[in-house]
Amino acid sequence: MKDYYYFLGIKPNASEDEIKKAYRKLSFKYHPDKNENDEFFTERFREIQEAYETLIDAERRKIYDQSYGQFQRSYKSVLPPKIKNFNASTIRAKKGDEITIYWQTYDADFVKITPFGLEKSQGERKFRIKEFDKEGKFQIILHATNTFLHKTAVQGITISEILNDEKLEKNTEFVTPKTSSETISKRKKQSKKWFVFLMLLIIAALAIYFSEK
Repeated sequence: MKDYYYFLGIKPNASEDEIKKAYRKLSFKYHPDKNENDEFFTERFREIQEAYETLIDAERRKIYDQSYGQFQRSYKSVLPPKIKNFNASTIRAKKGDEITIYWQTYDADFVKITPFGLEKSQGERKFRIKEFDKEGKFQIILHATNTFLHKTAVQGITISEILNDEKLEKNTEFVTPKTSSETISKRKKQSKKWFVFLMLLIIAALAIYFSEK
């Protein structure tokens, strides 16, 4: 059974004004028209609408609270939530690169991944980074919550931006040793040639010297 209070980010004793305020904020954020009709945002928008329509009606809210209370007592795990794994296909990327994150949780009835929103207890998601923060980082945070116990396990991933000068520096490091090695090899060959030439001059001079005697 869905936790509508969690969907709207409000407490079970939230007032009508608080419900409306939360709905306006989230519906604006997840509206499909503002997110290129992305399937994920469309689904979240539907859940937010469903939660709002249930909680804003006093009679429907009362019935929901009773049903959800029974559900919590009957079906909720009594174990604290755990994150078995949470990783990304890469932790270094450029703007526009496609990245895939993978996660698996246990004993969590709601899973939220910032900045994306609510997700299933396990799965994967592909996305592209549009912007990094001022330090060249992109943070992804997984919250696995057991709402019956009111406990949350948290784990994060940091994606670092690859800069253009960093790539240039790597290329320079690769080319420089090769050029330097070739230069040293040429100098060695030239030195050998000069050494042989000098030895021949010395031998010729000695031959002339002894022949005159």
